Amino acid sequence: MVGSSSGFVERFTPLLVFVFSLTYLCAFLRYSSLEPDEGILLQGAQRVLDGQVPYRDFFSFYTPGSFYLVAGLFKIFGDSFMVARLSLALTGAVCSLLTYLLVRRVCSRRFAVFAAALASAAGVAYRFLVLHNWYSTLWAFLALYSAVRLLESRKPAWAFSTGSFCALTAMFEQSKGAGICLGLALGFVALRIATKRHFLGRSELTNLTLGFFWPLILVFAYFATQHSIGTMVADWLWPMRHYTSANHVAYGYQNWSDDARELIFHNGPVWTRVIKILAVSPGFLVPALPLVAAGLLVYWVTRGRRESTPLDRCGYYVLTCGALSGLLVSVLMVRADIIHFMYLAPLWYVPLPWVLDAGDFRSATLRALRPYLVMLIGTTFGLMSLVILTTATGAHDRIATRRGLIRTAEKDAVVGYTQNHTEPEDKILVYPYLPLYYYLTGTRSPAPLDYFQPGMNTPQQAEEIITSLQMQDVNVVLFELSFAEKTGTSWPGTPLGSLANDPVGGYLARNYRVCKVLNSSAGSSFQFMVQRTRSCP
Repeated sequence: MVGSSSGFVERFTPLLVFVFSLTYLCAFLRYSSLEPDEGILLQGAQRVLDGQVPYRDFFSFYTPGSFYLVAGLFKIFGDSFMVARLSLALTGAVCSLLTYLLVRRVCSRRFAVFAAALASAAGVAYRFLVLHNWYSTLWAFLALYSAVRLLESRKPAWAFSTGSFCALTAMFEQSKGAGICLGLALGFVALRIATKRHFLGRSELTNLTLGFFWPLILVFAYFATQHSIGTMVADWLWPMRHYTSANHVAYGYQNWSDDARELIFHNGPVWTRVIKILAVSPGFLVPALPLVAAGLLVYWVTRGRRESTPLDRCGYYVLTCGALSGLLVSVLMVRADIIHFMYLAPLWYVPLPWVLDAGDFRSATLRALRPYLVMLIGTTFGLMSLVILTTATGAHDRIATRRGLIRTAEKDAVVGYTQNHTEPEDKILVYPYLPLYYYLTGTRSPAPLDYFQPGMNTPQQAEEIITSLQMQDVNVVLFELSFAEKTGTSWPGTPLGSLANDPVGGYLARNYRVCKVLNSSAGSSFQFMVQRTRSCP
């Protein structure tokens, strides 16, 4: 009876992990901080729903998977903010489940549950925004899980699914797709060195290849019918020339403004500062976890060569650490700030319980420190998660948008005023960077791009915006005049010349008049502008 009860708990726990994670993440469904990035995917999916084709009809350097996934959800379940957010909650719940399943292979149930809880509360919830980053993280995690199952079972189906999920990761985010492919290749090569055995035979390699290429063939075939393959490939490669320079930051960069640093480290009594420092300390730990994984890759390869650990456990550790090391490279390729590390947090939390459980390590010191490490990590991550949860659940300002009801922490005058003075499907310009306003107000950008980041987007793209205003007789503009003040914190690598020379801003000043200044809940002010030849509403 004891064995039967234990088996039932073992089978039932993954379901509980999924349900509790989904329930927790649903607390964030309607909360919005009006983050600029979230609108990129939502408005791109809206364009696809309207019949536009990425790259041919509008610019994006994202690979197309996330646009078509969200557009498909809108088509089936309705075009609303809630539908997109619910897909994000499901994505987060599956990531938490995968964290549990992967950790449970070598750690006790309580540590596996602990890691899954972190993946929900201090993972997807950390930046609960509809972004291609989270969907691609899910595909990358499924690729790693399939590779581990391939290692365990040697079944061709797992080889096929590993290749398929690697390709899907690339079709949702090219850098992460390259990272997971590099990481798994590194893992299998390291495993060959560690064990002196081949783990990929002809059958496995054939199925891996077939699985990898079928999504690519479908994507290229579709865009060939749309006569846009050349433009698509050029847009995919565009970040290599334009994204990195403006977005380059130091490893683990925290994106804190001077005011935020003052609030955390200097304001208030000593005890409140200690609590605040503990609450933000996971931001320093998470970027360290992939470095730990890279170090453990060397450790397990060395142990494997000495034949001092069971083959199945050595294979698991080496392959997982190899995959995480490849994903670390993908972060370094793009932007190594805390946000981009958090996008992969469900995967980074896998090696954390290895250290806390200390079951496969011979260090007596580590085992002695384990209770204190568990208490410290539980406290710091618990405090951070509490801040995240209370911020979302404490937001009570309701905004009725054309895409459904949302809640914000502060009042937002932009959405309501814009909806009162525009019609659905109207073309307006939100400049330079908050495309979420397009989606929430049901309006459209007249230009082939939905946002503009100085120093990253090119002068030619600025001219495209001006041309679109001239050709389409756009009457309403929402202009964030103080946008340049954000660049020092958000994009410290932005060339100063790109901020001083703003052709779009100059065109707006000459041809539009300011009717009203509207405060956003995100703390910004937008000028509601109309053409000089027309009257203010």
